[in-house]
Amino acid sequence: MPTYIQGRPSRRLPELLDEVRRGRPLRVTEYGEEILHRPCRPVTEFGAERWGGLIDDMFATMWIAEGCGLAANQVDVDAQLFVYDLTDEQGDRHVGHAFNPRVETSTALLGTHPGTEGCLSVPGADAALPRPTRAVLHAYDVHGAPFTVEATGYFARCLLHETQHLAGTVYVDHLSPSARDDALAESATNRSSVFTRRSTRENQLTGVR
Repeated sequence: MPTYIQGRPSRRLPELLDEVRRGRPLRVTEYGEEILHRPCRPVTEFGAERWGGLIDDMFATMWIAEGCGLAANQVDVDAQLFVYDLTDEQGDRHVGHAFNPRVETSTALLGTHPGTEGCLSVPGADAALPRPTRAVLHAYDVHGAPFTVEATGYFARCLLHETQHLAGTVYVDHLSPSARDDALAESATNRSSVFTRRSTRENQLTGVR
């Protein structure tokens, strides 16, 4: 399984990242909370000493919640930062973080990618939402170095989803009013079971540290 960190080929990583082992779980904010519905502040000061702990905590929180991406405002932090860890349709694993992300998309050549989408801040729900098949991410790493990642399919969906989080948009905001109501109702129904599963995974993580 090829692995890419910040878009660059890398050695194969363990399923449980060192960041996950180091991190502590944070509360995931939920749809309707103010911080999810406004743009986050751009980051102007970088450095692992300043941000490394939060990045670890976000990876741990994402693992517990079984997500593929997590934005800073989903853990109640007002900063343009997200983390991701996913395996795409080709079996390639993509891992990284992005500060001040900007995503370019185009449907001219590859069209849209059909599929369903969910969100850790709308627990227990998903909905059909077409996305551009290709996306190009421009962002900065924890040291302030710029980088670019090209993505297609599921990975492109994730990068766009997380970048839009930092702009104050949740995926259900793209749905029709009736589809959004259905997703929120589904979340209300399933929320308790989702949090039970998250609690179980948090205990599992505690046991392997």
